Amino acid sequence: MYQALVQKDSHFEGVFFAAIRTTGIFCRPTCTARKPKAENVEYFASVKEAMDHGYRPCKVCQPLQSKGQTPEWLRGLFQEVQNNPEIRIRDSELEFRGLNASRVRRWFKKHHGMTFQAFQRMQRLNQAFGQIKYGEKVTHAAFQNGYDSLSGFGETFKKITGFAPSESQNRAIITITRIETPLGPMLAGATPEGICLLEFTDRRMLETQLERLKKYLKAELLPGDNSHFSILNRQLQAYFSGSLKTFGLPLVLPGTDFQQQVWAALQAIPYGEKRSYGQQAEAIGNPAAVRAVARANGDNRIAIIIPCHRVIGADGRLTGYGGGLWRKQRLLDLEQRS
Repeated sequence: MYQALVQKDSHFEGVFFAAIRTTGIFCRPTCTARKPKAENVEYFASVKEAMDHGYRPCKVCQPLQSKGQTPEWLRGLFQEVQNNPEIRIRDSELEFRGLNASRVRRWFKKHHGMTFQAFQRMQRLNQAFGQIKYGEKVTHAAFQNGYDSLSGFGETFKKITGFAPSESQNRAIITITRIETPLGPMLAGATPEGICLLEFTDRRMLETQLERLKKYLKAELLPGDNSHFSILNRQLQAYFSGSLKTFGLPLVLPGTDFQQQVWAALQAIPYGEKRSYGQQAEAIGNPAAVRAVARANGDNRIAIIIPCHRVIGADGRLTGYGGGLWRKQRLLDLEQRS
């Protein structure tokens, strides 16, 4: 753990908190503050344990805040843009509101892979796509979403989506958004038919999963809102509070027949119970396919709802989980307590 602290290893986020005896402060493993000597550090599994022992949260790494969580100073702006995709807030207006435009830009670049202005533009394009797809004229959609020029709208639209606005009725978009959870932010994706993606934002190979999903659904990704997201948000909150044991959401699960079998078997594992990969192979009537079952589990793009965290090794040990073994343990602990 000390080695992880020195190297600021993000794989240990959520696994432990380091408390510094000489300062009385506790930190995340990734804290950028100056590192203490090994003999001056003790470790705790939770924020509560550290505080129960009299330590104060570090002001640099803010361990009381979920990693990746939208900070308090940004929440109002973020919510406003999500609720009103057609608005356009320039850097000068951010400064007028008391927000540092560079700080806002850096946060969006780090957590969304694009600047705040690009994020707004994507939101507007997503809304315009939906309007055109369901019968609105291109001209009306362009001007309603803040574009002064029809040619400028068409050029931007085609550059981002790969097709002209007039082709929208025959094309598909996967709407994506961030959802905050007690275990860190997740990236959710949805089509009009249902949820097609739910992954932790720091999941290994997330980019690969996104590319596969785009290929399967022949669709482009754009940030925005979708009616399924509000239901997903409510059900995730209920799940983490221990009051929801079965999700009730339409899911979009493109994949091979074998993957479909494995994912259906995952959804059949009762809440609070665990299965081995061998038991899962038997459940689909193919006991020799243990490794193939494990691969299909890894290809699951809808974490928690399709509960691949409930599958463990035959010896009872935790094995691979895209969101990290510490999250797998926390999910199992949550379900055992409820």
